[in-house]
Amino acid sequence: MAHEKNHDYHILPPSLWPLLGSVAAFIMLFGAVIYFHTDSPWMLLIGFIGVLYVMFGWWSDVVQEGQIGDHTPVVKIGLRYGFILFIMSEVMFFAAWFWSFFKHAMYPMGENSPRVDGIWPPAGIETFDPWHLPLINTLILLCSGAAATWAHHAIAHENNRKDMINGLAIAVALGLIFTVFQAYEYSHAAFGFSGNIYGANFFMATGFHGFHVVVGTIFLFVCMLRAMKGHFTPEAHVGFEAAAWYWHFVDVVWLFLFAAVYVWGG
Repeated sequence: MAHEKNHDYHILPPSLWPLLGSVAAFIMLFGAVIYFHTDSPWMLLIGFIGVLYVMFGWWSDVVQEGQIGDHTPVVKIGLRYGFILFIMSEVMFFAAWFWSFFKHAMYPMGENSPRVDGIWPPAGIETFDPWHLPLINTLILLCSGAAATWAHHAIAHENNRKDMINGLAIAVALGLIFTVFQAYEYSHAAFGFSGNIYGANFFMATGFHGFHVVVGTIFLFVCMLRAMKGHFTPEAHVGFEAAAWYWHFVDVVWLFLFAAVYVWGG
């Protein structure tokens, strides 16, 4: 009776995942530094594989905790708040790229002069037509977000697992198509990453967004696999909620990128 649980919190058992994650992240960082200086990528790859292993193992434990009932209403609130804070940090991450883009667009500096005497985009830069492939990619991502919303409504309000799986399959497929089109667009860019501030801002902002699309696609794909195994219920689907929030965040960031970088900035 002394060890009987009389609260709604989940007391985690001792775990090696935080230590292993820290060690793997350090090896990856140290390997990156070595790679930059010696062109030897092996330590970087070892650290990266270690990070992936920790992510898989740690999140597998979290999924198992949810399946056996450890995620009480209080724990679910904490998970939601934690993920909201994570998305807020991502917002600040992209705010830096938007800040840099707008600063150089509105105050383009000459190379040897502090005066506002430049032009934007820089001379010689041929920008993308926003009403061709960028617009198509915008529609693709919005349709993918709508499919994720359909999947969320199906499980949360109708307990319809079949529609949830179908919606997630559509969202994942459209996410993959977006990534392919983004890579195609990059291969046809008339400017490079280095040598001009426009290219640096463009590829950093859209490239990191593309990375988030890949992560979000994997996130939704894992949720689809879990749904096929019967993991989610109308009362317990915090993992899928997090994936849907993340995907909608990716949608909104792309809308701002399309309007600011492709339309206004071009």
